[in-house]
Amino acid sequence: RVMLGGPGSLTSVYDAEATRLLEEFEARPLETVLADACASREKAHGRNISYSRKVFIPLTRLCRDTCAYCTFATTAHKVGSLYLSPDEVLEIARAGEKAGCHEALFTLGDKPELRYEAARKALRKLGYSTTIEYLAAMCELVLHETGLLPHVNAGAMCDDEIALLRGVSVSQGIMLESLSERLCERGGPHFGSPDKQPSIRLAMIEAAGRLRVPFTSGILIGIGETRLERIASLLALRDLHKQYGHLQEIIIQNFRAKRETRMAEADEPDIDELMWTTAVSRLIFGPDMNIQVPPNLSFAGFGQLLKAGINDWGGISPVTPDYVNPEAPWPDLRRLRISTENAGLHLVSRLAVYPSYVRETDRWLHPKLHQAVLRRSDTLGFERGDAWAPGINCQIPTRTRRRSSSGSVDKAISVVLAGGVLSEAQITTLFSAREGDLDDICAAADALRQRQNGSVVRYVVNRNINYTNVCSFKCGFCAFSKGRTSEQLRGRPYDLSHDEVARRAREAWDRGATEVCMQGGINPHYSGNTYLSLLQTVKEAVPQIHVHAFSPLEVTHGAKSLGISIRKFLFRLRDAGLGSLPGTAAEILDDDIRAIICPDKLTAAAWLDVVRHAHEIGLRTTATIMFGHVEQPFHWARHLAAIRALQERTGGFTEFVPLPFVHMEAPLYAKGRTRKGPTWREVELMHAVARLALHPVIHNIQASWVKLGAAGVTSLLNSGVNDLGGTLMNESISRAAGTEHGQELEPKAIEALVTSLGRIPEQRTTLYGSVSEERREASFRGISLAAPIQTPFQPKSKALSPH
Repeated sequence: RVMLGGPGSLTSVYDAEATRLLEEFEARPLETVLADACASREKAHGRNISYSRKVFIPLTRLCRDTCAYCTFATTAHKVGSLYLSPDEVLEIARAGEKAGCHEALFTLGDKPELRYEAARKALRKLGYSTTIEYLAAMCELVLHETGLLPHVNAGAMCDDEIALLRGVSVSQGIMLESLSERLCERGGPHFGSPDKQPSIRLAMIEAAGRLRVPFTSGILIGIGETRLERIASLLALRDLHKQYGHLQEIIIQNFRAKRETRMAEADEPDIDELMWTTAVSRLIFGPDMNIQVPPNLSFAGFGQLLKAGINDWGGISPVTPDYVNPEAPWPDLRRLRISTENAGLHLVSRLAVYPSYVRETDRWLHPKLHQAVLRRSDTLGFERGDAWAPGINCQIPTRTRRRSSSGSVDKAISVVLAGGVLSEAQITTLFSAREGDLDDICAAADALRQRQNGSVVRYVVNRNINYTNVCSFKCGFCAFSKGRTSEQLRGRPYDLSHDEVARRAREAWDRGATEVCMQGGINPHYSGNTYLSLLQTVKEAVPQIHVHAFSPLEVTHGAKSLGISIRKFLFRLRDAGLGSLPGTAAEILDDDIRAIICPDKLTAAAWLDVVRHAHEIGLRTTATIMFGHVEQPFHWARHLAAIRALQERTGGFTEFVPLPFVHMEAPLYAKGRTRKGPTWREVELMHAVARLALHPVIHNIQASWVKLGAAGVTSLLNSGVNDLGGTLMNESISRAAGTEHGQELEPKAIEALVTSLGRIPEQRTTLYGSVSEERREASFRGISLAAPIQTPFQPKSKALSPH
């Protein structure tokens, strides 16, 4: 065994720890080391194995280094064009975009202009003085002209160069390869390669940490290093990551001998050596690190690498070869998926920046890149996977039904079926599910739906009356509300007259409605008496109709304006004829998220307090969640746990209504600070997991057709949903946000989609009672709606007391 370097060498710092770990790992059978590594992976990554669909853009193959095993780098006289032109870069990028790629991997040699005059001339002709400057320009070009996110492997760089590229690439990387300085000595593989000095590479990796760059590094095994030196190299990377947290992945790359290199006859590491080193890297870095082994370098046997604790396959290109290892073609994506699934694991597409860094964009990404990354990511930080988004009238994504599921999901489902209550951690696990796990969750939710509700699917015939869009609050997701004088974007500020409110209520009754749902912006000219006045107007116009009105935020505003307690104001509303409250303004019941999306709104505790008071005086409410913007699954779990806890105390919730974030006109989305709403997988999970997490205290799980469309809610009837909400007649809040699913879904259409699944449609009242035959017949008469009158906002003339 070759020992580590002498005193003063880089490796000597890790002599004692590396020696101890080597003895520990070598004392165990290989099978044990591999099993321990897989168990470690499972703790943080579950059964997800990620990969990035990419294109390889070899900006230049010139390099000032002369590594003994490299065929990528060449000399100036051996290539026709020293640098790819902007048109050539875009041609490759667009081919990748067409093939569904998300990453543009720029690879190039180290600063060729320091060695070749021809490189300096070529750069001057292009209008740049250095390769890094040209690279930055090409990253920006690809970023703006295509849907690809740049990742750069540009060799050793200084702080200024790293910072320059941070503004135009989502991640960067350089392989440490080895901490061993002796490999740079004469006769070694790195002799004649100044940029392969370990101290230079460590300095760059540390600089990337200081500059908060999501960074890729790793080691190259089989080039003459020892196992002890490998462990020392991994420890050096581990310590840098402990300090800065910036290493998004560690690559364990096995040397492959290439013809026409100095190491053409060198021995390659066998598969057991690669597996051992990979497993050791997992155990050194722990569960959270992303450990990658390039599958193409193991050829047909790449599938067995999954037994070594990896959770990532790296970049796979359907368009370009691996220019660094041209003799090793990528496995096609079908083979990659089959090999992954045969191991009982899920193949998941990611972006060029890993999920944990996507979830912390403010910390890790340049502000100019936030929009590009968030619009391509799902809630967990993986790639979205399809073009579907709430409010867009496009086909619901399909997926292959898969049977495999994980023990943690099975255990959580068993808890519910046995009558237990899921913990927040278990709910979070369910929200992270994919493929076979997703199938099992939806099936379990649907079985509970059948047990609680049978085959009946209910809906209410109602009308929305949004009496004002004037609002003094600044919610970042809202496209409905208007400022006091704003006339931008979605029409002018309005404030309905009492006559128009009464007319709409009478018209709703004539069309079979049993409910009017009344909500509006927080108009600064309103007082609690205004809400009482609106309520009185409706009840005088149609005494029989149920008034479902006033969010907890409106209740709070009304009570404060009158100088009375929330409870006392709720008594006044109830006594004036209020039938129930919508559980809107809940958004996400977590104050960290509320500080981002609605900083001036009620706190989570205040929302729950208003609803509690309502329940205690006999006013029922709905419960909602607005999801798919900036939050994460553990926030969803907290929200469901809070709803369940209150329901166990009061029993006042009639139903739970997931409201997918509609992004198109949302101010925060326009600023590049939110995702494009939830993915379809997340929509399925929200409804199904809600059924499981709220069982048996909330019986009704509702799907919003105005957010999801008729096809969407039909599909969700197989995932635990038993209620389709209201016909609405005049939906305007989601329409202002950009939804394409219309303003009304008439009873005939609702019942047709329900019966298409063999289910039984049934009209209900707001509180889930039966409706009379007279009401049902009226709802099917097909009376057309008159054109609504949006009374212009006139603050000085607005009545502030009951009329």
